[in-house]
Amino acid sequence: MKELIEVIAKALVDKPEEVNVKEVEGDKSIIYELSVASEDMGKVIGKQGRIAKAIRTVVKSAAVKVNKKVIIEIL
Repeated sequence: MKELIEVIAKALVDKPEEVNVKEVEGDKSIIYELSVASEDMGKVIGKQGRIAKAIRTVVKSAAVKVNKKVIIEIL
């Protein structure tokens, strides 16, 4: 799952070397913290948050196998 988020984010940004995904696992959920360079933040979020919403949708669909709630925070 972490690799999926990294691949998607690196394809969107100008500085892929600054993409970092941190995984925090809880009892009922997994939180992924995505951080990118400050000038690439708009590319990951998109207009009106559409790209961020699309990333969350893809990851939630892939997380059905895990049986946990998946949350993506963009830092």
